[in-house]
Amino acid sequence: MSLPSTFAVRTLPRLALALALASTLAACGSLLGAGGGDRDRSTIYAPDPRVEADPAWPRADWQLTLSPPTAARMIDSFRIAVRPTPSELQVYRGASWSKTPTDMLQDTVLRTLEDSGHIPAVARQGAGITADYKLVIDLRRFEADYNGNALPAATIEANAKLIHNIDQTVVGSRTFLAAEPAASTEVAQVVDAFSVALQNVSGEMVGWILESGTAHELTHERPGVPSQR
Repeated sequence: MSLPSTFAVRTLPRLALALALASTLAACGSLLGAGGGDRDRSTIYAPDPRVEADPAWPRADWQLTLSPPTAARMIDSFRIAVRPTPSELQVYRGASWSKTPTDMLQDTVLRTLEDSGHIPAVARQGAGITADYKLVIDLRRFEADYNGNALPAATIEANAKLIHNIDQTVVGSRTFLAAEPAASTEVAQVVDAFSVALQNVSGEMVGWILESGTAHELTHERPGVPSQR
């Protein structure tokens, strides 16, 4: 009878530990949505807005780099944020972005400038071009906001600063805001609204960048270049 007793004493603690570990892992998997079914049901959205150049935009004779945009961690997430009430922020279940909001905004602004033909050179910071100005963006909001309405509005808010590289002065600073109502509460319709809001914010920002930089060039003397005043 001593052998079964010894066996029980040595085995039960191991069994209890294994059961506890399995329970913990199962709980984590449930919280994180790690099951295969959750992955199968998840939809990844990739807005790809295109902004046409406005003929009224000035043509720059200076070059620009874009610094990596900044944003709070909750804003710059692959999860699609929704604000059902002013003090509550949630995310849509089973849906995510293909890129973070800061990447989406920077990519759209960069492509709009490149495709516009209104600036000789523009690139991301670190690309190796010698730039006269740099753009700094702080993304403040990127969320579906109900704001007391029956349907949410895709809301994007960002502050942009244009900085002169030679003396690091702020040439201009402006906050851009777009709130595009969704056609319904369906996630796909909300994403369509985000695409329109992103297009509007990027178009306004690019026009402002070209206008602000060109206006500054008219009053600033470059080394070895006569003033245009």
